[in-house]
Amino acid sequence: MTYSLLHAGHDELGARFDDLEAAIGQLRAAELRDPVTIDARRRVLRYCRDHPDALHRSCLTGHLTGSALVVDPRRGQTLLLHHAKLDRWLQPGGHADGDGNLAAVALREATEETGIGGLAVVTPAIDVDIHEIPVRDDEPAHLHLDVRFLVLAPGGAEIAHNEEAHAARWAGPDDPAIAESVELGRAVTRAIDVARDLGLVETRGDQPAGATRDGSTRSRPPSRT
Repeated sequence: MTYSLLHAGHDELGARFDDLEAAIGQLRAAELRDPVTIDARRRVLRYCRDHPDALHRSCLTGHLTGSALVVDPRRGQTLLLHHAKLDRWLQPGGHADGDGNLAAVALREATEETGIGGLAVVTPAIDVDIHEIPVRDDEPAHLHLDVRFLVLAPGGAEIAHNEEAHAARWAGPDDPAIAESVELGRAVTRAIDVARDLGLVETRGDQPAGATRDGSTRSRPPSRT
């Protein structure tokens, strides 16, 4: 499998407004190994076929989102945010809001929500999930069609989360918040496995082995499940 490590400003992270085909392309390219995520991709692709406005929140039954499984290569852990509105520990992420480049969405949301500079997103996506958002105020219950990417943080990065979260922490697979959620546990395990397979967890100084600063593409063995 060929992966790319892309920093903000890279040409491949340019906005693709109203380009649902770009999002569909990223969905099809996602490197998935779990039957649950493969089935989720099939369902999301079908939803996009039936809902040409799936990139927008105005698609009230459900819409596309991009999430970031942020891994610190020095700690070998994943970043969790205690979401203020949902009152749950989750990975960073947010609405596409019309942008069909879901990798760029994931990187943007991770940067905004964690306050960490120098993040880099790994493409293709590594997880797909469908989950229901409960009714809130004037917003009906709806689905988030979530495409998830591994995002690499600088080693030892400190979190400065924004107002969308009550708290934030680095967490390993045995963290209680991860252990009590099957889908979060699956995604976190997948992210750490991919990072290890790519040689991104072992560090030398501040630069992870196997990583580049210019967004070059590397070929690596497939990730473990």
